[in-house]
Amino acid sequence: MKHLPHRTTGRMQGLALVAAALLLTGCATTRNPQDPLEGYNRAVFSFNDTVDRTVLKPTATAYKKVTPSFVQTGVSNFFGNLSDAWSAVNNLLQGKGQAGMGDVTRVAVNSTFGIFGLLDIASEAGIPKHNEDFGQTLGVWGVPSGPFVMLPILGPSTVRDTAALPADIGSDIWKYKQPENWRNIGAAIRVVDKRAQLLDASSLLEDAALDRYEFIRDGYMQRRQSQVDDG
Repeated sequence: MKHLPHRTTGRMQGLALVAAALLLTGCATTRNPQDPLEGYNRAVFSFNDTVDRTVLKPTATAYKKVTPSFVQTGVSNFFGNLSDAWSAVNNLLQGKGQAGMGDVTRVAVNSTFGIFGLLDIASEAGIPKHNEDFGQTLGVWGVPSGPFVMLPILGPSTVRDTAALPADIGSDIWKYKQPENWRNIGAAIRVVDKRAQLLDASSLLEDAALDRYEFIRDGYMQRRQSQVDDG
C-alpha cells in the first residue's frame, strides 16, 4: 500500500465510486452539526465496509490464526517504534517537551536494545508510549476539527485531520525503505497486522451497534477531541 502508483490508482477508483454514489444520494444535511455531509459519508462508509468485509477482514483473520503470537507482537512493536519518531516530533511541536523526549528515548532504546524495535524494552522500563499525529498538533494549536469526513479506504476523519494527512504520510519512515519490494511487503503486513488487532472490537461493534456508521462517527469525534485534550 505504500507503493504510490498503486495507492494513487486505488484512491482514484475509490473516489470515482464515491462520487457516483454522492450524485445518487446527494449531500443530505443531517441534524448533527458535526456531520453536514452525512449522505456522502454514508456512501463512503458503505464502500469501505465492502472492502473490509471482502478483503481486509478475511486476510487479517487468516493472519491471526496462522501467525504465532510472538511474531504478531514483533510486527506491531517494529512499526510502533517507527511511529514513535513522528510522535516525538508532534509532542515537541505541541510544547510537551517531557513527552517528546520520552518518545526520543523510546526510539533509541527500542532500536538498539530492542533489536530494531521488535522488542518493546522501553515500555518494560516504564517509558510511556504516546500516539501523536499532526492532526492532534493542529488541534493543540487551536485549529478547529471541522466537519466529520469519511475517507475512502482510510476511514473516519475530519477536515483538520484530512489536511494533516500529507504531513503524517510524508513522515512515515517506512515510506522511504529500500528496496521497493521490501517496502511494499512491509506496508501490506503493517495494514493486515493493524486490522488483526481490531478484529475483536469490530466483531463486538457489528453485534452491538444498530447504526454502525453513527456509532463510529460519534466515537471517532469524541476520541479525537480527547486525544487533543490529552484525555
